[in-house]
Amino acid sequence: MAKARGDYGDNLVKSQALSQGQLEEARGLMQSGGGSLQDALIKLEYATPLQIAKAVAEFNNYEFADLSEMTVAPEIAALLPASQARDQLVVPLSLSDDQSFIRMAIADPTDFNLIQKLGFILNKEIIPVVAAQEQIKDLLEKVYPEDELESTEQLVDFSEMANEFAQAEQVRSAAISGEGDGAIIRLVNKMIQDGVEMRASDIHVEPFKERVRIRYRVDGILTERDNPPHRYLLPILSRIKIMASVDISEKRRPQDGRIKTNIAGKDYDLRLSILPSVHGQSAVMRILDRANIKVSIRDLGFADDDFARFQQLIKRPNGIFLVTGPTGSGKTTTLYSALNELNTTERKIITAEDPVEYYLPGINQVEVKHNIGLDFARIIRAMLRQAPNIILVGEIRDHETAEIAIQASLTGHLVFSTLHTNDAPSAITRMIDIGVQPFLVASSIIAIMAQRLVRTICPKCREPYTPNSAEIKGSGLSPEQIKTGKFMKGKGCSHCSRTGYRGRKGIYEMLKMDGKIRELTFKGAPAPELRKHARARGMRTLLEDGLNKALRGITTLEEVLSICHHESSLDH
Repeated sequence: MAKARGDYGDNLVKSQALSQGQLEEARGLMQSGGGSLQDALIKLEYATPLQIAKAVAEFNNYEFADLSEMTVAPEIAALLPASQARDQLVVPLSLSDDQSFIRMAIADPTDFNLIQKLGFILNKEIIPVVAAQEQIKDLLEKVYPEDELESTEQLVDFSEMANEFAQAEQVRSAAISGEGDGAIIRLVNKMIQDGVEMRASDIHVEPFKERVRIRYRVDGILTERDNPPHRYLLPILSRIKIMASVDISEKRRPQDGRIKTNIAGKDYDLRLSILPSVHGQSAVMRILDRANIKVSIRDLGFADDDFARFQQLIKRPNGIFLVTGPTGSGKTTTLYSALNELNTTERKIITAEDPVEYYLPGINQVEVKHNIGLDFARIIRAMLRQAPNIILVGEIRDHETAEIAIQASLTGHLVFSTLHTNDAPSAITRMIDIGVQPFLVASSIIAIMAQRLVRTICPKCREPYTPNSAEIKGSGLSPEQIKTGKFMKGKGCSHCSRTGYRGRKGIYEMLKMDGKIRELTFKGAPAPELRKHARARGMRTLLEDGLNKALRGITTLEEVLSICHHESSLDH
């Protein structure tokens, strides 16, 4: 083991296996003799191989095993050819229930190249189990007797897999050095380029038993494009991780990173998420097009009255404006559009986001980092000392964050934030459910806007159509509305990839707080009662806003009903 890894000697001192003086003497011998710390300790007879292996395991946070009484099932031993087990001084010990993980006895758990090579060859995640080298040799003799010859087929298969691993290593080396143009590099670059050209919001790399499925989400709908063999998974992930500056040796924990790339002269940011799954790691690259955050409020898709109301509300000096909806409903785009509208030299704007997706010029953005305790609540407390005019809190998730956001609004700040609720009235009851006092909710919130995204009809192949009876019945539209509506549908062309849709617009449900709703909130009224009053005062529901867009030929009844069918049962 190399000198840089010799710190495990401190663990030997802590366990009282040797003294500090003996450790220093061994380190001196290691430096003068050029050997390893283990060699020095054994030569001086200050520690046994078993004590050293235990300290190495403890230092590197791996399992330690005394192999003296260990047995290995024949079917486990058969997973690794004897010649390779002997060459690498490793022994397979056991498989996980789902057969995706294998525990492997190994003397040096920091030999990541060996661990990665074994994982590639066996097509399984390697869980290192640290053992003394001599015990590994003894167990090898028991598990792989010298007189047992391996079949030619086994050796050929292993040789082919080793060659594949070598090719993957060449790809990774080329990627690290910036040289070469290997097949995997071209494949990953093509994936990203295709995603951009298709206007995909994200690219999914999903491993299955025998293949890797690559899908693209376009206008909210996933489409499958490629299915390379499973053996390509490791090289693809290694290339993606290198691009995102993510640890390529980590396979057991979720990982996050960012990729910056330029396609056709335009800069793109990709947010990477890695998640371990049964058949290997799954990766999602979210494509962040900076042009998306430059959308003006007028282009979001508001009806004229909602547009005027939204413009008025975001220019209030204080209070909380909430945007609600599920993941992927366009909440971030709406809030960033509002911030861009308000971003002037006279106003100081600070955001707390998890994570920061887009970088906004002229706005102070702070990223949540849970691993160091930098959560929403702590950021908001600190940002209030920065004397901001406007605050954006990425999401209100708990009582503490909600309370601090409310206090900020009551002390003269305009606060924007999001909640995960199905409609606008439910946001009021959700705030109360997480522990905020009803009177604080009533006095701080100025408006709540629920939203969804619907696909818009392709402008190249749009044509008039007549809705079928099921669509008419599901929509609840009157005969007069059906008669006067300008219903359109996309025929399908190359411009829209034969889907009939291209792009998306928002549909909205805006609840503006008034005296009556504040009174009902203070009394703890349920969401249906709040909804009933808001509708009586002119609130347009998500379904109604979607139907209006269908009547004007912006989208189809089918698309609106696929997004708002739950609301339709409530409203009609």
